[in-house]
Amino acid sequence: MTIRTVLFDVDGTLVDSNYLHIDAWQRAFAELGAPVDAWRIHRALGRDAGQLLREVAGERNNEWNDRARALHAKHLREVASRLRAFDGAADLLRAVADRGVRVVLATSAAEDELAMLRRAIGADDAIHAATTADDVAEAKPDPGILEVALRRADATASEALVVGDSVWDMTAAKRAHIRSVGVLCGGVGTAELTDAGAQEVFDGPAALLEALDRLL
Repeated sequence: MTIRTVLFDVDGTLVDSNYLHIDAWQRAFAELGAPVDAWRIHRALGRDAGQLLREVAGERNNEWNDRARALHAKHLREVASRLRAFDGAADLLRAVADRGVRVVLATSAAEDELAMLRRAIGADDAIHAATTADDVAEAKPDPGILEVALRRADATASEALVVGDSVWDMTAAKRAHIRSVGVLCGGVGTAELTDAGAQEVFDGPAALLEALDRLL
């Protein structure tokens, strides 16, 4: 089946933001009197924020969770100038688009966070559509965000490819019956990504660009 769309995760896949997210979450938890080890946050990155909060901070009431989310967003905005696209990210998106394949950013980032990420990538001319947290009630590993992305690309699951850096990306792709490939630049290892469903794993966008003719 011909690939008509590539659904890209953004944080940790196209933009070197995972460790900034870890720092922002860690500072938020510390301010709320619940210090959390950075590695635990890293393990939960990429999944639904509600699940992340339960995983690393335990069961809390809605007010506490809302405050944690707000503090995370505040601390991330404070380091927005440090967001940078991985080498080859913009070239990869443009190369996909130049082949007539629709580029969709399949993320559950908030609208303002996505705007920061898109500025870091600097390839809006190649992006057909994007998703945000407002599009679904639950983020990855639930496949809902990918299903929304497919509709925006006017493509079926068999006509799509998912690119992501986390096991949650791979799990969501498997649940949506979409082929997926992983990248190591988000900090998750090859074995975990392939065990979660990635058919291949690449170092990052630049390596993926080199293999694009074979993948598409």
